[in-house]
Amino acid sequence: MNIHEYQAKSILKEYGVKVPAGYVADTPEEAVEVAKKLNKETGTKFWVVKAQIHAGGRGKGGGVKVAKSIEDVKSLSNDIIGMQLITPQTGAEGKKVLKVMVQEDVYYPGESEIKEYYMSVLLNRATGKNMIMYSTEGGMDIEEVAEKTPELIFQEEIDPSVGIQGFQARRVAFNLGTSGKAFKEMVKFVVSLYNAYVGTDSEMFEINPVFKTSDDQVMAVDAKVSLDESALYRHKDIAAMRDVTEEDPTEVEASAAGLNYVKLDGNVGCMVNGAGLAMATMDMIKLSGGDPANFLDVGGGANATTVEAGFRIILKDPNVKAILINVFGGIVRCDRVANGVVEAYKNIGDIKIPIIVRLQGTNAEEGAKIIDESGLKVTSAITLKEAAEKVKIALA
Repeated sequence: MNIHEYQAKSILKEYGVKVPAGYVADTPEEAVEVAKKLNKETGTKFWVVKAQIHAGGRGKGGGVKVAKSIEDVKSLSNDIIGMQLITPQTGAEGKKVLKVMVQEDVYYPGESEIKEYYMSVLLNRATGKNMIMYSTEGGMDIEEVAEKTPELIFQEEIDPSVGIQGFQARRVAFNLGTSGKAFKEMVKFVVSLYNAYVGTDSEMFEINPVFKTSDDQVMAVDAKVSLDESALYRHKDIAAMRDVTEEDPTEVEASAAGLNYVKLDGNVGCMVNGAGLAMATMDMIKLSGGDPANFLDVGGGANATTVEAGFRIILKDPNVKAILINVFGGIVRCDRVANGVVEAYKNIGDIKIPIIVRLQGTNAEEGAKIIDESGLKVTSAITLKEAAEKVKIALA
């Protein structure tokens, strides 16, 4: 699950990570009040107005602006709230901005040189250890840095059973070239950031940039956080941060129905029980000359209700030209699934596109008979090869 920047910073702050003062606003008028509040709290005379969407690269799309007056705050907020923000991570359709974060400007002059770094914490799946990835080249695309100057990308692997050690945090601070007060602040920052990552069961914490101020404070100027949805039951407060307006409406509907659904760009809708079988089904669709339109796992207890919900979700995609239902009858009997398909079909009404139902496992033949004798525009199959051939015919 992704969360907004202002939410990520509230989590970081709880774990002792320094962040610039800032608040979220839904309207330009609220943004002005926030700016005045920040002026009283911090004395800042400049503010940064930042679009809150679940995507990076907001600055490139015009979603991050510096305001040098209260009037600027209102004007810029008015421009950003409601805009369709297009970034390298949103795709061509972009995302509509519904709120902004107004933040104090920390790029103030001082005795020390300001500096931007990159830092992220994530799992290295190859080693089974957590990893801090960091670079002196913050504030820009880390992919570009990795491609052009890979020697500027550092990694620190941490055994999750032991946790981050002091010497590791110091090594990170040393490799980033910090010294004196900034070195001590960076060590604290690294430890706190790692603890936030572990403490929230996150998949990734990305801070770009990590900023060293002119008075040698180290803080997270930006923050991108992705959380492990499977662990959200342990974090009710974080689960409440979910913003469904940032998610695909169909995926939200599927989640509410207890289905695992991911929309793709193909022409064959697929409904399967089990993630592994779903992946195999998508491969089969490709081999038959089609392209999967979705990943949809109805789980082991497929019944009329889940099948109907799956049908309705798949049929919302206008690109779908055929539907393949591929069920292995292990936990659930194939005849029960077949009855569920027939009942769901009748509840929905006339379905214009061909449907192929491949049943294998317990009572597969009985299930195929139910499908074939239903009188509906549904074709049964038992083997993968047979199902693939029927998908190919349906697309012809």
